[in-house]
Amino acid sequence: MNELLIGFGVFLVLEGLLYAAFPAGVKRIALEVPKIPDATLRNFGIIAMMIGVGIVWLVRNQG
Repeated sequence: MNELLIGFGVFLVLEGLLYAAFPAGVKRIALEVPKIPDATLRNFGIIAMMIGVGIVWLVRNQG
């Protein structure tokens, strides 16, 4: 559970960094997202999850 909270904290730091560093870019992306087909967004989400699981697996199984 501790690692889950750490991971969530890191996520919030990275998310906040994007909003702090590139507020105009985030707004522009937010306007474009509704134009992307659902299937494309779903595929990108699945790919992102697979990459995330792969990174966690690699890090956890190194030692």
